[in-house]
Amino acid sequence: MDSEKIKKLENDYTANTYARYDVALVSGKGAVAKDPEGREFIDFTSGIGVNSLGFCEPGWVDAVQRQAGLLQHTSNLFYTEPCALASEKLIKLTGMSNVFFANSGAEANEGAIKAARKYKSDRFQIVTLTESFHGRTMATITATGQESFHRYFTPFLQGFGYAETNNTESLYETVTEDTCAIMIEFIQGEGGINELNRDFVDEIVKICDEKDILLIADEVQTGLGRTGKFMSYEHYGVKPDIVTLAKGVGGGLPIGCVLFGEKAKEILGPGDHGSTFGANPIACAGADYVLSKFMDGGAFLGEIADKGEYFREKLLAIPGVKGVSGKGLMIGIDVDEKNAKEIVAEALKRGLLTLTAKDKVRLLPPLNIEYEMIDKGLSILAGAIKAVV
Repeated sequence: MDSEKIKKLENDYTANTYARYDVALVSGKGAVAKDPEGREFIDFTSGIGVNSLGFCEPGWVDAVQRQAGLLQHTSNLFYTEPCALASEKLIKLTGMSNVFFANSGAEANEGAIKAARKYKSDRFQIVTLTESFHGRTMATITATGQESFHRYFTPFLQGFGYAETNNTESLYETVTEDTCAIMIEFIQGEGGINELNRDFVDEIVKICDEKDILLIADEVQTGLGRTGKFMSYEHYGVKPDIVTLAKGVGGGLPIGCVLFGEKAKEILGPGDHGSTFGANPIACAGADYVLSKFMDGGAFLGEIADKGEYFREKLLAIPGVKGVSGKGLMIGIDVDEKNAKEIVAEALKRGLLTLTAKDKVRLLPPLNIEYEMIDKGLSILAGAIKAVV
């Protein structure tokens, strides 16, 4: 099927909920995708952070195919080996106490919200930050601190408050005696690759400790090595009570995780929460393989951090780039406000897949991307910026 046929069928028969780029993709290998006509695109998006090992990494493909031939699904009424193995690795890598598996980041955040509400039966408020993004379900869209996501869907759930990002005074004004949890992204993704100030994070931790409030870290986009640490909160030297993961964990398969620390590990009991497809054996087999890449004493994380620094050095040398935000391979590029979408469109024409985040060009390349692909992609991006700016 050629590109035009694919696009026509999707436009005719799928809901118009995505502003898609004018490209159909049919195959990929490493950091390169192809359309039906064989045109190649270097991928600096990894499916918005999902394809952590790029397209069709051989070991990942073998793990998933092997499990698909053994057992594709049971239910959470039975034990399975992939769930057990993935759980063990997650806990060893994070030092958390246990994990609940779901299907997405939004589902993971829903689970964290429910756990927080149960933690203190006399408290209900969850404080989040302006410019945050936590999902598109009714609870997580309410938790999201961006008015642009709140249009059309009122009335929203009660019990959420929004503190201004990096504003300590606003934080103290927003937390009340009814607050049971503070949920944050240490680096805000959809909000524009905004990093939280260390002093602000310290105040959040102080409040949580003093008032017995749970600290929830939304690591859906920032976790699994994306920032050069296994979790972005490690950059701040803190340990949350609940951590949510998704995106890159499955390497391309849908999976979400709610990790519970010591204070939160017994909050949810039988019947309190569940997910039909949570801990699906095939998804967990993919996750187990991805997680195995981090069981090397930190070598893989070191490579990610080094590549992130390489990106920043090269990007800051490109005329038209005003600044670079983020950490590791979660990168926001400051350009003139009106130009981000145009640059992404121009890069696509030239064979490079990129993203936007607010007024920035956003890069989320595969964690194992090779330097040759980095250089080729940055050359295309430099040409696109020059053409637009």
